[in-house]
Amino acid sequence: MSLIEDLKFNEKGLVPAIIVDNADGRVLTLCYMNKGAVTKTLETGLIHVFRRSQNRLMIKGETSGHTQSVKEISIDCEGNSVLFKVEQKVAACHAGYRSCYYRRYNPDTQALEIREPRVFDPKSIYSGNKEE
Repeated sequence: MSLIEDLKFNEKGLVPAIIVDNADGRVLTLCYMNKGAVTKTLETGLIHVFRRSQNRLMIKGETSGHTQSVKEISIDCEGNSVLFKVEQKVAACHAGYRSCYYRRYNPDTQALEIREPRVFDPKSIYSGNKEE
């Protein structure tokens, strides 16, 4: 069977995709893929996603150039999510951080705290638009 045949897409035709840094194992982002995004990712070796907010297929890093090169692909035991280990160019987060999970909850203060420095200025790329 092919990867697409092994994946179980939801009623909207999407499957969650966890993107992990191949170098350090850190989760970079969670996105959604339709069959077209999975197919393009397999064809090109670069992560493609389905942007639900724009109802379209796009390459991750389309606006910023911060692409993700696939190094390894795994699926969970039921086939309802996929994990990609990638080589990340610059950053995965449109807010300017390497990972979308740059905030950590502190139970003592009951607040979110930024746990890493910004690696780029999003205003210089997106002009206030969240495109990635």
